Amino acid sequence: MLAVKISLNSIDKVKSFVNDISGFNAEFDLVSGRYVIDAKSIMGIFSLDISKPIDLNIHAEDETDAILEKIKPYLVD
Repeated sequence: MLAVKISLNSIDKVKSFVNDISGFNAEFDLVSGRYVIDAKSIMGIFSLDISKPIDLNIHAEDETDAILEKIKPYLVD
């Protein structure tokens, strides 16, 4: 599992993020406090507080480099 922080602070960012990760076979979880949401679910993401950075857990075997390249615009340092 790989854990990164991302920012999804607008509706357009949420839609493009879900489209970007939906092409991968891996599992993605967004963690905000005690809530864990499937990151491929737009409705689930909107149930979180997206005004702050969110933890993204990536459960992938071999696609991690391609996934990190695809989500680079959303990463928070």
